[in-house]
Amino acid sequence: MAQIAFILLCHKDPEAIVQQARQLTAVGDCISIHFDARARAADYDLIRAELAGNDNVTFAKTRVRCGWGEWSLVQATLHAIEAALAAFPRATHFYMLSGDCMAIKSAAYAHRFLDADDVDYIESFDFYDSDWIKTGIKEERLIYRHFFNERTQKDRFYRSLRLQRRLGLRRRVPPDIAVQIGSQWWCLRRRTVEEVVAFTRARRDVVRFFRRTWIPDETFFQTLVRHLIPEREIRSRTPTFLMFTDYGMPVTFYNDHYDLLLSQDFLFARKISPEAKELKRRLGRLYASGREEFRVSDEGRKLFAFLTGRGRVGRRFAPRFWETDNLLGRERELLIVACKKWHVAKRLVGAIRHHTDIPALDYVFNEESAPLPDLGGIQTTIAKRHRHRRALMRMLFDYFDSDRLIICLDTGSLDLVSDFYADRPTVRLLEVECEFTDTYLADHARRVGLAGGETSDETLRQLLPTIRYDVAGESDRLRDAHLANHSRIREGAAPEANAGTLARFLTVPPDVALRLAETPNLFAD
Repeated sequence: MAQIAFILLCHKDPEAIVQQARQLTAVGDCISIHFDARARAADYDLIRAELAGNDNVTFAKTRVRCGWGEWSLVQATLHAIEAALAAFPRATHFYMLSGDCMAIKSAAYAHRFLDADDVDYIESFDFYDSDWIKTGIKEERLIYRHFFNERTQKDRFYRSLRLQRRLGLRRRVPPDIAVQIGSQWWCLRRRTVEEVVAFTRARRDVVRFFRRTWIPDETFFQTLVRHLIPEREIRSRTPTFLMFTDYGMPVTFYNDHYDLLLSQDFLFARKISPEAKELKRRLGRLYASGREEFRVSDEGRKLFAFLTGRGRVGRRFAPRFWETDNLLGRERELLIVACKKWHVAKRLVGAIRHHTDIPALDYVFNEESAPLPDLGGIQTTIAKRHRHRRALMRMLFDYFDSDRLIICLDTGSLDLVSDFYADRPTVRLLEVECEFTDTYLADHARRVGLAGGETSDETLRQLLPTIRYDVAGESDRLRDAHLANHSRIREGAAPEANAGTLARFLTVPPDVALRLAETPNLFAD
């Protein structure tokens, strides 16, 4: 059975470190602690005194002064690993943690998870081809030597970088290694860790190279594991759940995130707020609880992106250069049916195709599988349709040899609606207002990945008001845009009332409009 040796890098809050070590070792796992040499000596002495009688705790023999983005973090990790290898000969896995990490599964679950597959868990993507680095310098991390810390010595950091560029002081990456990048929170097998340590002793050239790279804790272990271990024995993922904001800052978890954290497909989470006392208490008891079953829905990242993205309505200030010659023409009429319930709009459009000769299409900009004619490849993907939206619409008008065309759009597609209104054709917008039950909204959350099959009822209860508010907000934004020729039909309205609106929208006789309004099960879910 797996026995984990935790590699803990920490620099503050000694009482919390003591508590963390006791919780993790209570069920037989081990921990090797590196406490930053920059921290107060009294704090380090407290940790050593409190854990002195615990045989499952060891300390790095050498402490280094750590700085974010520096080699010192890798060196501290290596010191803690070497101490763990010597102190815990029965440890099968080595798991990298920080003082802000806490278990979100039990030890029983974690051991079973690691026993199930003889692999290493470490994020590792090709440094050059991946888009793992979102902001800041990329290749410059490797090809120039970094002597200063960008956070504490910003001016010197960038002056040194500019000087090396000007003098052409590029350096070569060791030719036999392919640099990888990924999260520094990993879990490696004992054999892998032993090979990494042996490699660092045999290949001082590689160590020298990484000593002067920027943020090497995101590249050093990731590169060496890929270099030493067959690909089939590596899972390119971190077993620690962490998220980042749009500004590259780690998302912090609080007391009300307990159920969300437990439902993620990870063993630990980072980072837990120091103020989240109740969350820490509950997670602290969890690791030794013996609990083996967890309902994993894994919706955390999508849910975070959804909640933080509300209100960020895309606005375009000028036509894209490839669209300047793609105007649709003043003589044409584009009819847009906007509805959040796609099946309702599709029923209505299907009835329009049956009762009129107006060409009508489904959600061509929202649904990859929406039926479209072959237009030379421009229609093949959602991305292409959006990128060449006006060219696509012009080709559809030409394909159907018609000056009138109907398309469906999701009510959240205000950018598309606004773009078409800014063009030359006459545009009419029919908004189909539907009623939304809690059951429908819960199913919608599952369809779009905000919730999974195992998402708890409590999480859904917290999520539903936000989704309901979001759906209402999309309709409000359409109204606030004050678009011309904007009309609405409503689920609760009489067919005769909806028929009048449909007659004006489609310019069809009243009897045809009434047949459309009376479409069987038009609003049924």
